[in-house]
Amino acid sequence: MILGIGIDACQISRFESKALESNFAHRYFTSGEQDYIRSKGKQAVQTLASLFASKEAALKALGIGIASIPLSEIEICHTLQGQPYYKFLGKAAQAVGLHTLHLSITHEAGLAIAVAILEKGTYD
Repeated sequence: MILGIGIDACQISRFESKALESNFAHRYFTSGEQDYIRSKGKQAVQTLASLFASKEAALKALGIGIASIPLSEIEICHTLQGQPYYKFLGKAAQAVGLHTLHLSITHEAGLAIAVAILEKGTYD
């Protein structure tokens, strides 16, 4: 059963100057995400925008505002095959509870777009 859907789009160029700001990275991204962004080389800004959009999509799917949970408590990870998924820490883990939040990310025409779907229950 679907409990919530969130979508967010970020203009990639908006993040070009932010990619160089360590304060921005520390405020919104975990150390693992920061390493992942740096590993992307020329695609780092696109990746940063994608992860940011993913975090905002999660908040929308949960039905809560950006001030409710620090974005650094929502971590975007990837499987070996590259599929993105959420890892929740602190308040974010409490907000998700025993539900599953699915994630899909795409990039097109200067935009990074993320969709999050909150589903009742968990899968083992």
